[in-house]
Amino acid sequence: VQLQASGGGLVQAGGPLRLSCAASGRTFSTYAWFRQSPGKEREFVAAIRGSGGSTYYKDSVKGRFTVSGDNAKNTVYLQTATLKPEDTAVYFCAANSWRVIQSSLSSLTAYEYWGRGTLVTVSS
Repeated sequence: VQLQASGGGLVQAGGPLRLSCAASGRTFSTYAWFRQSPGKEREFVAAIRGSGGSTYYKDSVKGRFTVSGDNAKNTVYLQTATLKPEDTAVYFCAANSWRVIQSSLSSLTAYEYWGRGTLVTVSS
């Protein structure tokens, strides 16, 4: 089982970027994106059910980020828009075999599998 995040890079403030998380080996019930800035703890960004249904977001990214999935490709995306310098971080994708209850979506320990991060740098 492997999760591979990609799509990070350097972008100017206000710009968009699309991150991808390709899962291999199996499908999952819940996928999530987290991020970690230098000197800060890893934090929840967004989550999506494997069925492609419900989505969940950190308040500060609502309206700017969109999480989606392509079941045929077993890939989850995080489309970012109107990026801000404070969005600069290493972004990680995570997944869990069984459904993570809503109250636990932001918990690091709720996820079995983690991919290596992809760095997003937003310049002002």
